[in-house]
Amino acid sequence: MRPGRTHRMRRSWLLALLTVALSCPIARAQSPGPIVAVGGGGTTPAIVATTLELAGGKTAVVAVLPQASESPTAGEGSVKMWTDAGAKSVRVVSFADRDAARAILREATLIWMPGGSQSRFMEKIAGTGLTEVIHERHRAGAVVGGTSAGAAVLSAEMITGDADLKSLKSGTTVLNKGLGLLPGVLVDQHFLQRQRGNRLISGVLDHPTLVGVGIDEATAVIFRGTTMSVLGKSGVVVVDPRPATRASAVAGEVVAATGMRLSILREGMTYSLK
Repeated sequence: MRPGRTHRMRRSWLLALLTVALSCPIARAQSPGPIVAVGGGGTTPAIVATTLELAGGKTAVVAVLPQASESPTAGEGSVKMWTDAGAKSVRVVSFADRDAARAILREATLIWMPGGSQSRFMEKIAGTGLTEVIHERHRAGAVVGGTSAGAAVLSAEMITGDADLKSLKSGTTVLNKGLGLLPGVLVDQHFLQRQRGNRLISGVLDHPTLVGVGIDEATAVIFRGTTMSVLGKSGVVVVDPRPATRASAVAGEVVAATGMRLSILREGMTYSLK
């Protein structure tokens, strides 16, 4: 056999091995999946379709976590929404059977949390070990999202809903531990419809390393790493206190700052959180 032919055969063999290796799921480096936060008030068909496509389209496997709601039929609306959109499989996760819950979550390409009370959701998931499974799936590329309370829980430090909406005073916006999927971001929902600007501003001035993202109804923010994009009928308000000079304030005192960055976004716009 001629040397040139031997070299070509060896190169072809190495390329074939490389192709097989790259096609192996273990060998491919996975990027974290997108995070979809909807401001409540209805998830539009465009938001549903976009989210489902991110999760695999017709092959998407959806896990619904309805624990923010007290309703005995909680989750049924989400099951119908994702089934009607064409998902391959949609299942409701019960925290009562943790082994079954883990199994469902580990198969999911989309983990979805509908509305209710974000504090209730965090109380229910505490101690189950399922938060770690959600993070595991997100790191592996699954989409994680939610609407209303299901959007609020995505933050690491979460708005509980307890706040003074008629003042700008220190200590009036209560935060608690969320799922931690959006570290450094404080999500608020129903933002314009329910006039929640005061609580978001107070919250970020009390916690100036957090960027406030107020999402209005029927509107979604899709987070990919440090970039966020807007989809939906209304707007998103971003309140960034990091460049601001803040005046010190004790609890109950009016907060004050100069140089805060305020951005108002609508559908089709993107924003860097860097």
